[in-house]
Amino acid sequence: LFPYTTLFRSMKIHRIIKSTVLCATLALSGNAFAQASKVEAEKPTFDDLPSPEFSGGKQKSFKPKDWLEVETKLKIQLDPEPKSKTAEEILVKWYVAVKNPEKSGTYFLLTKSITHINVPLEEEIYSSVYLSPASIMRLTGSPKGGKSAVEFVGFEVLVNGEIKASDTNKGPKDWWKSPKLSASDSVPLLSKNETPFAVMWWDRYAEVKQEK
Repeated sequence: LFPYTTLFRSMKIHRIIKSTVLCATLALSGNAFAQASKVEAEKPTFDDLPSPEFSGGKQKSFKPKDWLEVETKLKIQLDPEPKSKTAEEILVKWYVAVKNPEKSGTYFLLTKSITHINVPLEEEIYSSVYLSPASIMRLTGSPKGGKSAVEFVGFEVLVNGEIKASDTNKGPKDWWKSPKLSASDSVPLLSKNETPFAVMWWDRYAEVKQEK
């Protein structure tokens, strides 16, 4: 019986090795033919926007305050291009350095990761992030002029987990890694969906994935 047991074991080991080699080959083949991606991105810009006023229903009087909007223009390419002509998902990581109102010469680092879905390819589309009037008030002591509190804005665009584009309004490309910045969530950055601008300029901006 011994020769048969030895033969059986040898055949089993051979099948295991063959299966392992096949899996490795398929993995390498998949990587070789993986979809390539390219992202063109412009420098981020930021501006103050007054709270929007909508008509309809009972009107109430109020004095619009300022929101701070930060945005960048993107163009996504995939090769080979899918029939849908869309990127299923991209991730934009935003970084904003604002002046610390309690200590001159120091800055808070605000961050926000926004997942965009169904992003059209070969088309100029925007990604944006916002500071609310309440946050601006906390930073500046005024309901207007949020731009004055901002020192740097930057972003990274990731496709399939890889950084494909990044830029900043000024300074080094990765200024947000500086240990001199203090991370803070006391004045949170907001996605467009979290602001009253959610339904405005719809086709200008990439669709934001709803957070659960």
